Amino acid sequence: MYKDLLTLAQKVGTEAGALLMDRPLAFEIESKSTAIDIATQMDIKAEKFIVESLLAARPDDGIIGEEGASIESKSGITWVIDPLDGTVNYFYGLPGWNVSIAAKDSEGVIVGVVTAPTINSTWWATRGGGAFYNGHSIKCNEPVELDRALIATGFQYDVAHRVTQLEDFSKLVPIVRDLRRNGAAAVDLCHVAMGALDGYYEAGLKEWDWSAGGLVATEAGATFKQYGQGPMRISMAAGPHLHSQLEAHLGFRS
Repeated sequence: MYKDLLTLAQKVGTEAGALLMDRPLAFEIESKSTAIDIATQMDIKAEKFIVESLLAARPDDGIIGEEGASIESKSGITWVIDPLDGTVNYFYGLPGWNVSIAAKDSEGVIVGVVTAPTINSTWWATRGGGAFYNGHSIKCNEPVELDRALIATGFQYDVAHRVTQLEDFSKLVPIVRDLRRNGAAAVDLCHVAMGALDGYYEAGLKEWDWSAGGLVATEAGATFKQYGQGPMRISMAAGPHLHSQLEAHLGFRS
């Protein structure tokens, strides 16, 4: 089920990743929500390529893209695209940036593909079909106790919101194994899915940040939930046992 959608997302994600590997010598920078929330010419170029490729194959589908693509669906399927998740990593030449492509229907995400060429990694999942990494089935770590957990997080582009985020961060520092800040939400979610991280939480993610990676994590056995509304809405993924511990310790409520 969903094989055609998955095959298309894998193909387009791989091709967009190859396009992005041709990193420019000079960047054209555009600020978005704040001065540190940036897009480059490559974000825009990759989104244009992905949208054109998807619509060439499925012209009646809808599109939601981080860089502004917005097309209403006539087929009942809408693609949710982050053409370059981890733009700051990409700009600085750091690894882990990725292409995140998801497809959803009226009930939620049905296909998710995350392609990270700098670390030779592709994750994918279909609703009810399990999660995979480079062709191998994956499962999250379960059970994991809080004091043995490796947790990743990220920080808002709006500096004013970081004070609140640091409060949550400070609650975890004394009690978990360690914390990481990797800079690409979709890959963090996929790392939870494959057991390279035990948990991940972050405030302020948009639909294109979590759609593909959230499905991969869920299909790998993790619990993925969101808390609150607005710009500080929190997304969190972890194995069920650890997820309940994090939820209680951080005071997150749906």
